[in-house]
Amino acid sequence: MADIVELGQAKAEALALKACLGAGVSPATARALVDATLSAAQFGPSTLGFPHMVDYLDSFREGRINGAPQPKLTRPFPAFLASDADGGIAQLGFDLAFTEIVEAAQNFGIAIFTQSNGYTTGELGYYVRRLAEKGLVALAATNANAMLVARSGGPAVYSTNPIAFGFPLGEATPPLVIDQSASATAYVNLIAAAAEGRSIPKGWAVDADGADTEDPEKALAGALLPFGGRKGANIALMVEMLSAGLSGGFWSLDAAPFNTGNASPAVGLTIIAMMPGPAEDGRVERAHGQTQRLQQLGVHIPGVSRRREPSSQKSLSMPRAVFEALKRFAEG
Repeated sequence: MADIVELGQAKAEALALKACLGAGVSPATARALVDATLSAAQFGPSTLGFPHMVDYLDSFREGRINGAPQPKLTRPFPAFLASDADGGIAQLGFDLAFTEIVEAAQNFGIAIFTQSNGYTTGELGYYVRRLAEKGLVALAATNANAMLVARSGGPAVYSTNPIAFGFPLGEATPPLVIDQSASATAYVNLIAAAAEGRSIPKGWAVDADGADTEDPEKALAGALLPFGGRKGANIALMVEMLSAGLSGGFWSLDAAPFNTGNASPAVGLTIIAMMPGPAEDGRVERAHGQTQRLQQLGVHIPGVSRRREPSSQKSLSMPRAVFEALKRFAEG
């Protein structure tokens, strides 16, 4: 397709790094963002890969993200790590705390990482996937600026408020990774639909007057709907309390937009990492066996059922408009 660009991983990685540095960010921030972007491109929804990276680059330039932050990590309790992202990307604060999170979980059986004052997280599955690859069960929750109504006709009070879960299934099998939002769809899907001139399914969003809409442009001026009505709204509230409530980050109602203005959203992220019991208990092997049994019954196991080729053996794709935007940043 003429509007899609295919790049090998090495070339895509080099372009993304050069684009970050061209946006004026520190090497540490560039490295953290590129790693997360490549992961999203390989494992997550494609909209959270390179297309979302352009949101980050615009935000660096426009002042919504501190491009050279100095995250501060404290430890108020032995198994509780608290990070202030200093207005930077969420991935960098997590990277800097990663070793301590893993060691704390291995030592105490559980570790809690909270982070405030950060930009939105990107693909939330990235965080739990990395912990699951270290043999840890992980749960993550985050928020952003308000863009989700609790009920049709009401004001936007929550973000998409995603939650992610990872469970290791052994060295030879990818981990189980569930990553889903409390909204009927992700906000980036509205952006993608608007850019491509596509309509959206009924039940995804409402317009500025609170009426159901299939027009993504009207949806962007309105708000997202929760999945499952009140039950989805309750999940959004739970995530809000876990992420902003536990970390001290901004509530969604108080957070600045992630894609306009020059203020940081300064939102929250909370991750709980757990050991799956002593090795001799065989909990990981037992979970692996259960996922195999479920697959034989036709159940889709997120992160497992759809296997990916090793990234070094496949190309990564992105819309041409995204490729051109990365090139512009890379060229300064």
